[in-house]
Amino acid sequence: MTDTAATSTAAHGVGLSATAADKVRSLLAQEGREDLRLRVAVQPGGCSGLIYQLYFDERVLDGDALVDFDGVEVIVDKMSVPYLDGASIDFEDTIQKQGFTIDNPNAGGSCACGDSFS
Repeated sequence: MTDTAATSTAAHGVGLSATAADKVRSLLAQEGREDLRLRVAVQPGGCSGLIYQLYFDERVLDGDALVDFDGVEVIVDKMSVPYLDGASIDFEDTIQKQGFTIDNPNAGGSCACGDSFS
């Protein structure tokens, strides 16, 4: 067993919509990489105290929680899991906005830009 993801047993409560999973697959195909996973994290910052980080990562670190959504692996680090439990990731493609969105029931408040929460 050489894949470190296979040794990860922890799960997280973050959901990924079918639309978001399709967009991730499309982006990975454009990159020509099959070894990347979608990492979701919470970091200090922003006007409300915490900001979301959403990026591709080839690493699976000790303590990471990983869930596979029909071939799209989503990783959350152990410090971010409590902040993101029950959150859902979607992809919006409208005339007003294009990008990933995070609906987080744990957020007590957010700033106007929607990128920061408390």
